[in-house]
Amino acid sequence: MFEKIKKILAKQLNVEESGITESSKIKEDLGADSLDILELLMTLEEEEGLTIPDEKLATFVTVGDIVEYLNAHL
Repeated sequence: MFEKIKKILAKQLNVEESGITESSKIKEDLGADSLDILELLMTLEEEEGLTIPDEKLATFVTVGDIVEYLNAHL
């Protein structure tokens, strides 16, 4: 799941995949804003066939937070 998220983030945020780790902070390290995170989650929802509640959006600080959530709910 991490590799999939890393590829989506790299493309969406125009950053190098090699610079993305599970401990990367989505906003501070990768420069994403709330809309970027929402777009990422919408892409993942579509590809994985699940629904991520909007209130979870604010709880995702690192890439690993998203990976952990998805691993627990897939």
